[in-house]
Order: sequence, then structure tokens, then C-alpha cells
Amino acid sequence: MRKALMMKYLGLFFLSALLIAQGHAQTAKPNIIIIMADDLDSRQLSCYGGKNLKTTHIDALAKEGLKFTNLIASEAMCVPTRASLFTGLYPVKHGSFQNHKPVYDHLKSVGHYLGDLGYRVGLTGKDHVTKPKSVFPFDIITGFEPNCVARTDEYQLSDIKKYITTSDKPYCLFIMSINPHTPWTDGDTTEFNAANLILPKDWVDTPVTRRQYVKYLAEIRRLDDQVGDIRGLLKETGQDQNTIVIFLGEQGAQIPGAKWNLYDSGQRSSMIVKWPGKVKAATVTAAIAQYEDITPTLVDIAGGKVISELDGKSFLPVVLGKSRGDRKYAFGIHNNIPEGDPYPIRSIRDNRYKLILNLTAEKPYYNKFMMNRERQDRNTVWFSWVAEAETNPAAKKLTDRFENRPPIEFFDTEKDPFELNNLAADPTYQKKIAELKNELQKWMKEQGDAGAEIDKVYAKKP
Repeated sequence: MRKALMMKYLGLFFLSALLIAQGHAQTAKPNIIIIMADDLDSRQLSCYGGKNLKTTHIDALAKEGLKFTNLIASEAMCVPTRASLFTGLYPVKHGSFQNHKPVYDHLKSVGHYLGDLGYRVGLTGKDHVTKPKSVFPFDIITGFEPNCVARTDEYQLSDIKKYITTSDKPYCLFIMSINPHTPWTDGDTTEFNAANLILPKDWVDTPVTRRQYVKYLAEIRRLDDQVGDIRGLLKETGQDQNTIVIFLGEQGAQIPGAKWNLYDSGQRSSMIVKWPGKVKAATVTAAIAQYEDITPTLVDIAGGKVISELDGKSFLPVVLGKSRGDRKYAFGIHNNIPEGDPYPIRSIRDNRYKLILNLTAEKPYYNKFMMNRERQDRNTVWFSWVAEAETNPAAKKLTDRFENRPPIEFFDTEKDPFELNNLAADPTYQKKIAELKNELQKWMKEQGDAGAEIDKVYAKKP
């Protein structure tokens, strides 16, 4: 009798302990891993319609999570995009509105916001926008290559494994790949046949372009393999069910008309969110989101309050399937110094239409990395395009589109996803153009963006 009673009490004890453990598991804050590409043309991913390679591991995330089709980078270059990601502020507000221009040193970032909510916030890989430490208090983890122009990107997972398994506190870990950033010297090119590749419609088809494209795709393959390795690590450590995995594409490739521009080939990005038990598998949203919205969303996930001074807004309701999205517009800014001559551009878009203002359209666009005046090498992509344009009217149209731009460009991105047909003079769209121009100018005023006059050389801090 006594033994039976003891067994009964032990049973109740273990049942109670199990219920407590289950309750703790249900209320415990999820871990978060954010894998970010570098200069990725997201349209090359097969889950985003790419035809030249099968991105197996990234596609698997999309099959298990939510795919965003309207994530828009506010500035299509690395440093401003990452500063926006970490601070939740648009470029003029955070100060890095030119590439490699530092953020203002009085700011807070995701490291502070999640740290205050009990998270460890770490980063491995490309370390642009991690200084000053007072603004970006990341735990820096060795593992991935920090230098985006390194000719190799050897990586190891042992230190990452240690970071994610040696503390009871939840973590948010940014894994910043350098693929597929130039110089396109890593990855296995033998998978691809240059002659068989399907080129984007805003590219000039030259042998040089195809050779470089092969190298670029090889680095996307390597990026996809890295995503697979990270997913494997989470399964190995038993963390795959309580870890949100977010994949981000950053901005477009270092090809004319993409990176360092405000066409969709540069601004349009990718985002996939996998959250077991919370996000419905194989779902897609057309909700507009920007990189500035990601930190507020992470704060929301972690149980924090709305941070009113941030430009970004949480899209957690979209992630959880409770909303189709609140953003009506996405904004864009480009300042060309130090990448070339001053050439300030601003943009605004809704789910279909896009307005671009070229603020110094009387001058030609020039970027020193793609259009080097001192070394007009026909073995580079741009000068192979220029050479082709000498005898090919279609190529001439594309090079002129890139180099000599009108003050206003307006596109129907649904019918014209590569933005090749400027509708700015079409009477049908004048009301829509006026609406978008008014909203863009209002946003610029709110941001303290003076337009063309901020695209200048700034003195470096001592």
C-alpha cells in the first residue's frame, strides 16, 4: 500500500515536472540565426525564379518557412544596408548614407535592444559596420571570413557551435557570408556552362559578361552550401526546433545597373523566415519590408516594447500570418561618393509602381569600380558592353540607360520587372507620379535629407 502510494506521488511529481518543463519550453525565447549574403542578386535563387542553378538549401528554407518577395534595400550598397539592418534607421538618420561613411557614434543598435531583453548578440563573418563598439556591442565570433574582398572564404563552425551551446541565455547570431561579393575567385565554376546561361534582360550579352557570370554563380553555390552547413549544425546540436532562421540577400551584384543604383536589380532583396511551430511552411508574402524593419521585428519577437524613435516597424504580424503588411511604400537613397562622381538618386515604390529621381541628371553616371576611366579594359564587363554598343543598337540602348539618365524615371514593375520602359512622360501615369513624388519629398524632409547637396566629400574624423 505504502509502495503504491509512493509510486503515485512520484508519478504526480514527474508529471508536474514535465508540465513545468513543457511550459518553460513554450514560453522560452527563441534563438535567432540570421544568415546574410553579400551582393546577392536574389533573382538568381531558384526559389525566387532563378534558372541557372538550384539553390537547394535556401530553397529548403523557403519550403519550410515564409518567403518575402518585396524586401527592399533602402541603399544598394553594403555598409548603409548593414547599418540600417542593425540600427532600424534609414541612412540619413544613422549617418552612413555613403558607402564606408561611419554611423553616428551616439546611436544604439540591435546589440543594445536585444541585450536588454536577455539575449546574447553575436556576429561572425563580414564585419563591416561593427565599429564603434559602443554602437555595435556584438560578440565577435571567429568562423566566417570577415574581409569581403578576400580571394577565399574558408570557414569553420567549431566556434559558432561553442557560442550557441555554452549558455542558457538565448542568442541572436548574425552569420555574414562574403559570397557572392567580388572578386568572384571562390567556388567551383565547372558546374556552369557560360554559353547556356540565361542572362538578365538588363544585361548586355558579351563573352566577358558570361565568363564573369559563371564565377558569380559559383559563389552563390558556395553561399547555398554555407546555409546548408548552418542548418546541419542546428540539427546536430538539437536547436533546430527553437531557433528562428532568417536568410537575407542584401543588395544586387556588382554589375552595371544593380549595386550602387536604385533599380530593382540593386534594391530588391530576398528574405526567408523559418520559425518552427509559428510560421506556416511554404508560404509567400508580397508585404513590403525594408532592412530598417528587421531590428524592430527582432525586438518584437523577443518581447520588447516598440522603440518609437526607429524608422523601421515590426513586421511580426506578417510573419505570424496575422497581417498582409502595413507598409505602403519603400524608399531608396543613393549617394555616389566615394564610389564615383556625385550622382544622388532617390526612389519610392509601392507594390507595383516605382518612381526614381535622378537629382543631377544633367551629368553622366560614373562608378569607378565598374567604369574606370584610367583603365578602359575591354576584358571588364562594362567596357565589353561599351564595345558591343558600337555596333549593336540594343546594347547601345542599355549602356545609355545606365550612363545617361533623365531626371524622372517611372516604372510599372509588374509588367516591366527589369525597368526598361520609362513611363515618366506617359499621360496615363501623371497622377500616380505626382502622388509618389509628393510622398518621396515628404519622406526626405522627415529624414533631414537635403538631396543633392549631401553627396559630397566629408572630412574623416581624426
